[in-house]
Amino acid sequence: MQQISKRVRVLTGGAALVALGAGAFGAVSANAAAPAAAPAAVKADAKNKNTTTGTHLTIDAATKAARAALDAAEKENQRVSVAVVDRNGNTLVTLRGDGAGPQSYESAEKKAYTAVSWNAPTTELVKRLEQAPRLKDIPGTLFLGGGAPVTSKNAPIAGIGVAGAPSGDLDQKFAQAGVDALAK
Repeated sequence: MQQISKRVRVLTGGAALVALGAGAFGAVSANAAAPAAAPAAVKADAKNKNTTTGTHLTIDAATKAARAALDAAEKENQRVSVAVVDRNGNTLVTLRGDGAGPQSYESAEKKAYTAVSWNAPTTELVKRLEQAPRLKDIPGTLFLGGGAPVTSKNAPIAGIGVAGAPSGDLDQKFAQAGVDALAK
């Protein structure tokens, strides 16, 4: 059997001792450290000028509106998709009707986003393109009939978009049916 020199044994033992000590020190340091004090919470109350309170559709309300829009289209034998987005353009609900075209899903979302962004029906926004044709270049928007804003206290809180009918006027009619369902 080969003998290990005293020098190798000392170096190996020293390295092991250093590693063990570092591990123990790290564990003690991690446990001994006091947690940092949490920053003071901002009070969300009516008197605080640093916060706002928003109104949002519940998922049930968004589903009700989407279902009403889809039902209105189905009554007229139209195959459409419906999207409801929140004030920030995030999709809350989408429904693709039986037989709706593959492009209708994305178009419905874009129409809903456009309506809530400008707080106006997209049929009105189409008319604005005559004075400002570059509006259509804004990412995520679609300036075709079929988008309707949902408002609370005259402020936009959601948008409903419908796509797939043979005309923007029909899509607009169905989107408005979704808005109207929320008033019931």
